[in-house]
Amino acid sequence: MHIFKRVKFRTPESIELEFTLAGIGNRAWALLIDYHVLGLTIALFIVVWTTIWTQLSQFWISIFGTQTPLWMLAIAFFIVFAIYVSYFVFFEALWQGQTPGKRFAKIRVIRDDGKPVGLPQATLRALLRPVDELLFIGAFLIMLGGKEKRLGDLVAGTIVIQNQLPIASTTIVVSEPAKAFSSELLQIADFSPMLPDDFAVISEYLRRRVAMLPKAKSDLSLKLAKQIKEIIHLENVPQNISSDVFLEAIYVAYQEKNGELRSWE
Repeated sequence: MHIFKRVKFRTPESIELEFTLAGIGNRAWALLIDYHVLGLTIALFIVVWTTIWTQLSQFWISIFGTQTPLWMLAIAFFIVFAIYVSYFVFFEALWQGQTPGKRFAKIRVIRDDGKPVGLPQATLRALLRPVDELLFIGAFLIMLGGKEKRLGDLVAGTIVIQNQLPIASTTIVVSEPAKAFSSELLQIADFSPMLPDDFAVISEYLRRRVAMLPKAKSDLSLKLAKQIKEIIHLENVPQNISSDVFLEAIYVAYQEKNGELRSWE
């Protein structure tokens, strides 16, 4: 039995992804760090705001009237709330679901379908955070829920996971055997029936395989390799060429065949 709760996703490309949910301990630690950063930011704003008000209070009252202090106080509260919300929105939307606290605690927010969190999800989570923290409602929901979600997660359709391998790599690693076999493929295979969509599927697999479970990776690579062999009318492949190496070789050969020289590691 797993100590930590885990969740699995299956992408449209039949890729299975598995993540470990972040427990309330990690989330509380991340929030503590975030509140220290946020507290310093708000404190700096209050100092600047108070200094400006002290220096110009008589001038503003003479222009806007005796109700000016109340209006300035209301504006200050609004700006503090805006700083509070925008802190979480800004970092979670731009840092792939991480705030400084989450990055330190090695956790991140993703959507329920395993995709990176976006601006709408980050905004909903931030706006509902004060409700979650009222009477520790969020903490109770995390402890009692199956997927450890607070109210903001339930409404935004997100979960918080422990940081692991990236969902998809930005580069495609091509092995030396694949580079060598790609030259042979150009001589023995017919790439004319292969469509750009077929190449896109291979590229997507090669990027996502780093985050796949071993069995899911093996099954999918065998399935893709079989389909590509049928498309390019290739019957015999050397036994020392695995399905992964074969797909890497196809990736390289297709680009060379179509004059699309791209970089790989």
